[in-house]
Amino acid sequence: MCGICGELRFDGMPVREPGLARMRDRLVHRGPDASGAYLSQAADVGLGFRRLRIIDLTPNASQPMANEDGSVQLVFNGEVYNYRTLREGLVARGHQFRSRSDTEVIVHLYEEKGADCIADLEGMFAMAIWDERAGRLTLARDRAGKKPLFYYRDHRLLAFASEIKSFFGHPDIPIEPDLDAVPSYFIYGYVPLPATIYKRVFQLEPGSLMTVEAGGTIAKRRYWQVQYPDPKDVQPIGRAEAAAGVRERLTRAVERRLESDVPLGAFLSGGVDSTIIVGLMSRLMSEPVKTFSLGFEGDPAYDETEHARAVAGRFKTQHTEFRVPPSAIDLIDTLIWHHDGPFGDSSAVPTYIVSKLTREQVTVVLTGDGGDELFAGYLRFYAAVLAERVPAAVGRAAHGLLSLLPASESDRHWLARGQRFFRSLDSPLYDRMTRWNAFFFDDIESLFRPDVLAGLAPIDKLRHIAAERPRMAGRSTLGQVLHANFTSYLADDLLVKTDRCTMANSLEARSPFLDRELVEYAAALPDHLKLERGRTKVILREAFPDLLPPAVRRRGKMGFGVPLGAWFRGELRDYMRDLLLAPDARYRDMLSGPFVEDLVARHLSGRSHLGQQLWAVMCFERWLRLLPDWTRSGSSGQGRSISSPLAS
Repeated sequence: MCGICGELRFDGMPVREPGLARMRDRLVHRGPDASGAYLSQAADVGLGFRRLRIIDLTPNASQPMANEDGSVQLVFNGEVYNYRTLREGLVARGHQFRSRSDTEVIVHLYEEKGADCIADLEGMFAMAIWDERAGRLTLARDRAGKKPLFYYRDHRLLAFASEIKSFFGHPDIPIEPDLDAVPSYFIYGYVPLPATIYKRVFQLEPGSLMTVEAGGTIAKRRYWQVQYPDPKDVQPIGRAEAAAGVRERLTRAVERRLESDVPLGAFLSGGVDSTIIVGLMSRLMSEPVKTFSLGFEGDPAYDETEHARAVAGRFKTQHTEFRVPPSAIDLIDTLIWHHDGPFGDSSAVPTYIVSKLTREQVTVVLTGDGGDELFAGYLRFYAAVLAERVPAAVGRAAHGLLSLLPASESDRHWLARGQRFFRSLDSPLYDRMTRWNAFFFDDIESLFRPDVLAGLAPIDKLRHIAAERPRMAGRSTLGQVLHANFTSYLADDLLVKTDRCTMANSLEARSPFLDRELVEYAAALPDHLKLERGRTKVILREAFPDLLPPAVRRRGKMGFGVPLGAWFRGELRDYMRDLLLAPDARYRDMLSGPFVEDLVARHLSGRSHLGQQLWAVMCFERWLRLLPDWTRSGSSGQGRSISSPLAS
C-alpha cells in the first residue's frame, strides 16, 4: 500500500523536482518505508511515490516502476490479487521480471494491451502510467473505489494524488472551497464523487480510467459498473446452490487476501460479516488470527465488544480490545486533516483509533466492508421495502401517534427509528432513502444564511445518485436501494473512512466482500435470498452456518457508530458549546447562527437527538479554521488559523 502523486504540464513550464517532492512527502503516512520519483527528460511529467512494503520487501519492488527501456513508468497504490496468474502468462510470452511484486506485472501487461490491461486486474488500486512513446498519461481506479485518486486540471497542468493534501502548497494549484458543494456535505456528510469540496479538484470515479494526452486532451471511460438485474431477468436459483456459490466465492476472496510478507490480522466487531471473515481466516491460516475490536464508554447501545470477545474465543484468536472515551474527540483536527476537509461520519473516530493500535501488531488487516451493501444488511433496506406496502392512511396515523410520545433515550431506540420511518413514508423512494440517512434534509435550506443561500446553485438533495438513476430505473425496490448504497454511501463514506483512517497509520486494509467475482454473483441473486420477511443477509447466513454462532446468527445490525448524543450531553457538553456558540465561530459566515444555536439547545434539552448533526457542524467549523494554514506554502499539517476562507 502506498501514496502516489504526479504532474503533467501543458504550458511548456517544467515540473520542478522540489515541488514534486513536497507533493509526494505530504503522503508519507501512506508509505513510510521508502520514496521514489521520476522526471521525464523533457521535464513535462513527474511522478512521485511513497512506499509501504507489503509484498516483495526488497528494493527491486520500489517505484516508480519502469519497463526495460524506461518508456513506461508506473506509480501504483494497492494490491493485485491475481498477479501470479497474470505473471505466468507474461513470462510464457517472453517478458522478464526483476521483482516478485504485483506492480511489475502491470507494467508488462500495459506493454501488451495498453490501458485495456486495467480490466484484467483483480484487486484494489489507484495508479498512474506514463507512456513516453505515446505521450500519454493513464489514470485508473479499482472497481469498488477502495483506493482513492484525485486530480486537479486547468489550462496549464494536470496534477493527481492519492489525497488532496498533496496539492496544498503547490504554487500553481489554487485551493479554494467550492461553496456550491457545501450543502451536499451537510446532507450526506460528504461531497458525492466526482466532485470534492474544492474548486477544480475531482475524484476519478470507481471502475474508471482516464487518459491525458501531452497536449492536454482528456478522455475518460468506465471499464466496470455494478449491475443489478431487471426483475424479469433474474435467474431462478435454489437456496442450497446459492449458498454454496456465496461460500465458494467468499472463501476464495479471503484466501486471495492472505498473501503478505508482513504480519496480518482482522478487525472484529462480532457482527455477521467480520465473524465470517475471521472464521475463514482461522481455517486458512496456520497460526492464530490476530483480531482487534473497539468499544465505547458512555452508551451500551454502541458497544459490541462483548460479541467480538465471544467470537474471538470461538476461533481462538489472539484478541486485542480497546475502549474509546469521550476524550477521543480530541482527534477531530487529525481526522479533518486526513480526510482533506470536513467528514461527517463520526465513526472515523473509532476507526482511526483501532487502526492506530492495530498497527502496533500488524501491517495488513482484513475488514467486513461491503457485506451490508451486497447482502442487504442495513435496517433501512427493509424499511424501504416495507414502506412500499404500508397504506398511506396507516402511515399517517402511526406518524401522528408516535409524534405525541416523548423523545427516546437514544437515536437507536425503536421509538426514534419508528418516528424516522413514518415521518418519511409519504415521500418518493429516492427522497425517503436519502432522508433516512441524511444529516439535514427538509431543513437544509434553513441551515444557511438567507443571503448565502441566494448566491448558491440550486440544492439537489439527490445529487449523490444523479448519475446512477438511469441505471437504477426498472429495478426492484431493494435493487435500487442496494445500487444506490454501493455507488454512493459505500464509495463516498465507508471506503473513504477505512482508507484514510488505516493509511493515516500506515495500515493496509483489505475487503474480501468487495471481490469482483463475489460482487457480481451477489448482485444477480434474487431479492428474497438477501432480505426475507425482515431477515437480512439471508443467503450469507445460510452459507456459513458452521462459522456463525447462534447468538451472532440471530443478531441484528448494530453499526459502528459513536455515542455522540450522550457525550455531547455529558463530558463533551462544554467543548461542543464553546465551539458552536462562540460569537466569532467561522461557520457564521455561511450558516445561520440562530439555527445552529437552536440545534444545540434542542439536543441539550433532550427534545431531539442531534449528535450527528452537531458533529457535522463542528467538523465544518474546525476545517474553516485549519484550511488557511494547510494551503500556505511550506505548511505540513494540522495548524490553526484565525481567518476564514468564506469571509467576504
